Formats: sequence, C-alpha cells, structure tokens
Amino acid sequence: MKRLMQAWVLVPWVAMAQGTAAPEKTTPSETESVRVEDRQRNFGAMLAPAVLPDGGSAVAGWVGAPEVGVSYRQGLSGWELGARARFDYLHLSTTVEAVGRWPVWSEGAWAVAPELGLGVTANPGSRYFDALNLRGWFLRVDPALVATWRVVETVAALGTVEVPYDIGLSPGGTWRVKPLAGVGAEIYIGEDLTLSLLGQLGADVFKEVRGVTQSRLGYGARLGLGVRLF
Repeated sequence: MKRLMQAWVLVPWVAMAQGTAAPEKTTPSETESVRVEDRQRNFGAMLAPAVLPDGGSAVAGWVGAPEVGVSYRQGLSGWELGARARFDYLHLSTTVEAVGRWPVWSEGAWAVAPELGLGVTANPGSRYFDALNLRGWFLRVDPALVATWRVVETVAALGTVEVPYDIGLSPGGTWRVKPLAGVGAEIYIGEDLTLSLLGQLGADVFKEVRGVTQSRLGYGARLGLGVRLF
C-alpha cells in the first residue's frame, strides 16, 4: 500500500517536469547559417533583383567607360523608387535623375521589370575627347528594361535595354538619344556585398545647334560594387 501511494505521488511530478522542459536552443552556427542563406536568396544592389522587395534598400557605385556613377534603390509595396547620379568624364557632363521600376513578369529564376528615369544633364561642351560634344542643359528621359536570371544561389545574369534621351533646354533644337543593349552579371561576394559587371553596345544619335542629325557607335561598360542595407 505504501509503495502504491509513492507511485501516485511521483507520476504527476515526473509528468510536470517533462511538460515544462526548456525548449531546445538554436546554436550560433545554425543561426549564422540561416542568415547566410537568407542573404544569398535576396542579394543584389546595382541592377539585380529586377525589383527590390518591400522595405528592401541598396546603394551601389560603379566605374567604367565613359562614365562613373552612384545609385540608391528603395523597395515600396511591389514598386521600386530610387535616385542615380552619373558623371561622363569624356564629356565632363553630369546627370542626376529619379528612377522608378515596377515588375511585369516573373517565372522561376526569371524576372523582368521596366524602368523610367527622369532628370537633368549639364554639359559644359568640352571637346578635348569629343569634337562633336553638345553644350547646354538637357532634360533627361531614360526608359529602360531590366531582365534578371538567377543562375545559381550567388550569381544573377543581367540583360538591359536602355534608351536615354537628352532634350536641349536652350534654343537651338539640340538633342541626343543613345539606345544601348547590355548583358552582364551580379555576384554575391559576402556580407551583403555584390560585384557587378555590365557591357553595353548600341548607337549614339544627336543633333547639334542648327545642325544635321549624326550617328555613331554607342557603348558603355560598368564595374560596380553594391551593398544591400535591408
């Protein structure tokens, strides 16, 4: 009888101890592994991803030919807004523009988004490298299309079509349009940093003050480094 009473007393205590056992803790290595995988899934700064997720933001800078530049991107409920500044060191011209981007199609590793930039270009008319350089202030309208393909976890292939159009704000009817198609890649290198490469080829069509329309080869190349802030 005494042993039976002891059993009735011990069983509830054992059950309570099992029910209130401390939850299993995640080790630091497991937490770090999850963070690395999350960064690899969401990397991109200069051009990738096609549209940043809601709340995501990134900054990037690049060097290349014929320009260097910096950009900021902010994801907002399916859209993306940002700003971009470029300096063309061959013409000594500076362009500052606001940029918007929105998604139109995605399937698996593929995504496509149109982009529209609107800003101003200031060109002092230096002809040291280009005897046909245009001088003045210009309204910059810059429609583009960005396509990305996730090759592996840490590499995204890039495809772009860009048609920057500079409309002269001074009398004389000057303008320039430079349609370019490009391909490249964006590579995750760790700690939210990405390395970007882009090559572009197309045409450079322009009209001088009271002149005739002229055209020549257009090109561009960028080597960039970007960081995802969120």
